[in-house]
Amino acid sequence: MKILLVGEYSNVHATLAEGLRELGHEVTVISNGDFWKDYPRDIDVARTPGKLGGLRLMAKLYRLLPKLRDYDVVQLINPMFFELKAERLFWLYRYLRKHNKRVFLGAFGMDYYWVHACTFEKPLRYSDFNIDDKVRTDAEATHYQSDWLGTTKEKLNKMIAQDCDGIIAGLYEYWACYQLAFPQKTTFIPFPIRMPEHSTTDRADASRTIIFIGINRERSVYKGTDIMLRAAEDVQQKHPDKMQLVKVESVPFAEYKKLMEGSDAILDQLYAYTPSMNPLLAMSKGIICIGGGEPENYEIINETELRPIINVAPTYDSVFHELEQLVLNPDRIPQLKRQSVEYVRKHHDYHKVAKQYLDFWTK
Repeated sequence: MKILLVGEYSNVHATLAEGLRELGHEVTVISNGDFWKDYPRDIDVARTPGKLGGLRLMAKLYRLLPKLRDYDVVQLINPMFFELKAERLFWLYRYLRKHNKRVFLGAFGMDYYWVHACTFEKPLRYSDFNIDDKVRTDAEATHYQSDWLGTTKEKLNKMIAQDCDGIIAGLYEYWACYQLAFPQKTTFIPFPIRMPEHSTTDRADASRTIIFIGINRERSVYKGTDIMLRAAEDVQQKHPDKMQLVKVESVPFAEYKKLMEGSDAILDQLYAYTPSMNPLLAMSKGIICIGGGEPENYEIINETELRPIINVAPTYDSVFHELEQLVLNPDRIPQLKRQSVEYVRKHHDYHKVAKQYLDFWTK
């Protein structure tokens, strides 16, 4: 098959492309590399700042149009699949739809159905936009609500979702929101991870538990990183001889991967039900995820035995308690490390995931 993957989130499309190519398919990834994260792509469409940057990107896309046609499958990472205003993307979507066989939409992150469902229908006990019945009011949550609700982005998202051939959700949370509106055309496929050649479950320092946390300065409050960091710093202060904290802020992906090496556990996304790409990458390296490991995460992949994720409620007290228990009981670490590697290999191996995509695309 000839496949075009448009846009990037957290290395999803770049990794999927690797798996598809190794299965014998022709794949092109066109993206901006997910901004400063700088993930691999075949065609770079990163935008330079300002209005002039938008005009340059539009001109570049016009020149690229002949390369964006005659594919068997086109998959969009998001309704906002290029760095342009929503009103500029209607015609681009229609071009892709007209000149290719099938078009699919990824439910991998921020969009109208995610914002609307979590704000109003609340299918999740907690999310980026609600805690139980209470809607979150922090600045970033309200920004995304005003950005997606009642706007051109909403119209674009609705048009693409209604028109496309299928919708693929990469996390349980996104599936729970999209299947409310499109139960017949929404499916769940786990995120793809390329397993390291050598996964080690040995500890770099048996005398101290090494905890890794990646901080995106722009989304710290929204993702709960601020709460997780505060809890980790407090556990470290309480047990300085038993724990080491490694903090990394907004670095490119290649550097991020190197900096997490040797850690025992990673703190990631307080409001998640399931581990996303970065914690899954860590788990493939034998690093334990402290974050989203709710029962629904295991149910949707039919996992009945492995429980490698240390699940936390979206509170400071829960993070502090679970982290302190791990630091005080390091004998748990080797088994959780082994299970983490096995879990990713079993459910997220990029070849296995690529085959699931091919099966859904060709139905």
